Amino acid sequence: MSTDILTNACPADRPLHRGRTVPQGLTGLLAGALSIGCPLALAQQDYDEIERPLWEVGVGIGGISFPHYRGSDERVGYVFPTPYLVYRGRFLRADRNGLRGRLFDSDRAELNISLGLSLPVKSRDNDARDGMPNLKTAVEVGPSLNLNLWQSSTDRSRLDLRLPVRLAVTLESSPRAIGWIFSPNLNLDIADPGGFRGWNLGLMAGPLFATSRYHQYYYSVDEQFATAARPAYSARGGYSGSMALVSLSRRFRHVWVGAFVRYDRLDGATFEDSPLVRQKGALAGGLAVTWVFGQSSTMVRSRE
Repeated sequence: MSTDILTNACPADRPLHRGRTVPQGLTGLLAGALSIGCPLALAQQDYDEIERPLWEVGVGIGGISFPHYRGSDERVGYVFPTPYLVYRGRFLRADRNGLRGRLFDSDRAELNISLGLSLPVKSRDNDARDGMPNLKTAVEVGPSLNLNLWQSSTDRSRLDLRLPVRLAVTLESSPRAIGWIFSPNLNLDIADPGGFRGWNLGLMAGPLFATSRYHQYYYSVDEQFATAARPAYSARGGYSGSMALVSLSRRFRHVWVGAFVRYDRLDGATFEDSPLVRQKGALAGGLAVTWVFGQSSTMVRSRE
């Protein structure tokens, strides 16, 4: 599935983006690595602007479970090393909000980089796709305009509208573009939820849209691969269903922990009648623990 947290990836929108979920991507929790994702740039939220290291690095381990692709009734799980990176530069930052360039200075809007990653699927391991070409690993990258709609007087809760647009490209000897994805969503970040100090709760939900080329890559069936149980099918572009994600994380002194659960629905999607769609609702989830072992001696003023 795809790391803005899963479009058709393992989810980056938990691709890298504001929030404490995962890439694309865990993306966001396990973010960048999977658009469900790998914690790359997920720091503890702290709303006090104080002196902090210019950069911090770490490494850990994460696990994730998700369908082969959105609509598949078969699943896969991975355990893998997870990088941790925080960079608090003046114009480039990598933190709990993801990787972003500060192209303009505004309390209400920011332009970030949105990343996602769709993991490969071997068709022989998937009953619906048996005999069809394998799905290649695909990276997704593009801009995301994030607009702040509301924040609490203490600045410990905020509601953002995120507008990521990404181009998906396969990773193979001859890479090819397989279409565009647009996943507008509302994201609510809450620090110290329920009085549990130090914890960060993220809630995100929204519709998904993609071009016909993208849908065809995952859901079309060419005549040569049609069978009695799998008729030929040509997918159209447009609405791709919806998703909702909940994430929880905390940064201790030298350890970061995070987890997420994502739910996808395909009701009303333009490809919902594809023979490759075996179920219209599915859960994905992940957990990661990282050890922060290095930091810069240079200090900068930052809220996170």
